[in-house]
Amino acid sequence: MTDYSAVRLQSPWRKDFPALTHLREHNQTYLDSAATSQKPQAMIDNLRDYYQQGAANVHRGQYWRADTVTAAFERSREQVARWLGASAEQIVFTRGTTEALNLLAYQLESHVQPDDEIVISALEHHANLLPWQQLAQRRQARLVVLPLTAEGRLDEQAAHALITERTRILAISQLSNVLGVQLPIKALIQRAKSFGAWTVVDGAQGAVHLPETPESLGCDFYALSAHKLYGPEGIGALYGRAEAFEALTPWQFGGEMVEQAQYQKAQFRAMPMALEAGTPAIGPALGWAASLSYLQDQDLTAIAQHEHALLQQLLAGFARRPHIQLLAKPDHALASFIVSGCHSHDVSQLLSEQGVSLRSGRHCAHPLFQALGHPSALRVSLALYNDSDDLQHFFCALDNALELLQ
Repeated sequence: MTDYSAVRLQSPWRKDFPALTHLREHNQTYLDSAATSQKPQAMIDNLRDYYQQGAANVHRGQYWRADTVTAAFERSREQVARWLGASAEQIVFTRGTTEALNLLAYQLESHVQPDDEIVISALEHHANLLPWQQLAQRRQARLVVLPLTAEGRLDEQAAHALITERTRILAISQLSNVLGVQLPIKALIQRAKSFGAWTVVDGAQGAVHLPETPESLGCDFYALSAHKLYGPEGIGALYGRAEAFEALTPWQFGGEMVEQAQYQKAQFRAMPMALEAGTPAIGPALGWAASLSYLQDQDLTAIAQHEHALLQQLLAGFARRPHIQLLAKPDHALASFIVSGCHSHDVSQLLSEQGVSLRSGRHCAHPLFQALGHPSALRVSLALYNDSDDLQHFFCALDNALELLQ
């Protein structure tokens, strides 16, 4: 087994993210990529070129710039599809994971009757909790929460027992944004589908760090956000199986999604266009495509190995500090922890004063923290551009903070 604590890990991709150079010049270390990632130069250049060369609306104009922008926009859809191992017809652009999950919670409402069950896990981000909670309340259905083990992992035996013939929807995260644990969702999806349930995956974190595709998982729907995947804010995507899309109808109405309109009736376009009312986020779509193209030009296996080695180095550093308690042993890219006798916000403030940027709080997962019995926690989240110097800066700042607080 490799002793990563003895290795100085460098990132060959760091040079491609100009913000990292700027931050390091100001003695700042960024360890909050699970909240939002820094952006590659390729994305920045693409956005600049689009706006400098002329903005135009898509799918409407018959002039040259409108044609070129429309073609680029649809290539962006193809790029997202390629990242997910899907086809362009299976991709709907949204404002992000949150909008995609809310879209589904309203679209699938007619499939849920009183006393039916909607199943989520105890690990869910609010974006994959609240839409289903509200759907259950609207339809007098029951929200079933799959429990965790004492180690902070999904209790698989209990989970399988709780997915039954009453289950109408299974909505579950691929990778926890708090604990960094990967959920065994493929087996859960198979069980839910054996009862005819709809299956939805929150891929906001998983799409960044895991090689699984929606097709390999066997899910009906898969949601993700660009800003966590090295792209711009304000755009994301919803993947759907072709057969699953057939169950959906337009949920927003306006320009672009309509085929023909009269005062008293209208005909709407086929999927996925039927779910994309109004002018889309054109610039962000082009920028996201540039980020994905950049990633696909890299050695993804090398990136995964680098992130794994960084995580092991982070965990080794925590293990050497007896006052640190991990909330769970993570599988990928991030770790949440508490400091005995200290409030996480106090630690975070002292780290910030020393130039370390990480997250403190309940990480949009309030019920999970209630279940864990902690008011909040600190979270270090890693990306391909982080290196051992970042971790050294973090641990040096943490030791200084602990010296003051304990």
